[in-house]
Amino acid sequence: MSIHEVTDEDAEDILAEALEFLGGKPVIENNFIRYGSLVLTLAPKANSLLADHLFSPALFLAERIERGLLHDLSGKTVVELGAGTALPSLLLSIQANPPSLLVVTDYPDPAILGNVEANVQRNAALVKPGCTVKCEGYEWGTDPLKLLEICKSDNGSKGGYDVMILSDLLHFFDSHDVLLSSISMLLARTKEARVFIGAGSYTRAHVCENFLQKGEEMGLCLDEIIDNDKWLGTLPVSDLDLEALSLRKNNCRYWVGRWSDVPQLTPS
Repeated sequence: MSIHEVTDEDAEDILAEALEFLGGKPVIENNFIRYGSLVLTLAPKANSLLADHLFSPALFLAERIERGLLHDLSGKTVVELGAGTALPSLLLSIQANPPSLLVVTDYPDPAILGNVEANVQRNAALVKPGCTVKCEGYEWGTDPLKLLEICKSDNGSKGGYDVMILSDLLHFFDSHDVLLSSISMLLARTKEARVFIGAGSYTRAHVCENFLQKGEEMGLCLDEIIDNDKWLGTLPVSDLDLEALSLRKNNCRYWVGRWSDVPQLTPS
């Protein structure tokens, strides 16, 4: 099953399991999402790819970005797959020392991609100088030539992006092969290259293990980071209080990936 073959039943199962952790309530009960100065919208419900919801892993990654825990991304090139609202990428773009290039991608459906583009444009005035934000349609596992050309114009001969962001993309078991194929094609083969992966605890353990095993076979070293602390971000997030944000944060799993066959000069 490829990403465009996800059925309504698949999507409903994932959504039901995600909401069960939150007492049946969505992560944010509003089509407009505010994170600090960012204002984001959800895509209209026009398909079965769940772009019309914000899930907890996007908030988890956002909190780590706000706290400066995604390593030093200053001047790096970043691509986000299946971006949805593009919260992690857009939050990166307004940090004091942002990446030089952020390419926000999602499935090339007019409703999904149109919403991502609207979020990018709405927040464009907030982007820090020296950071370029682009929006592109991309289906996992397909030819990434256009994305690589965008990256090449920024970082020259590295052959890929310094950083990839995957927020809540593991739950569709049969999409793991195409997702890993995209990582293989897009992530630079350098010692500094990293992929940051957030998943909801509602993604079943055997599904996560399938991705991790296949990633290891492909040459990725994926280290799980455990963070069970309360919410430590300081920016306001819509109408969610500390308790609600902590609940959503603790509803997540998180990995940092690097190439195992590239020598590491320092610990990751």
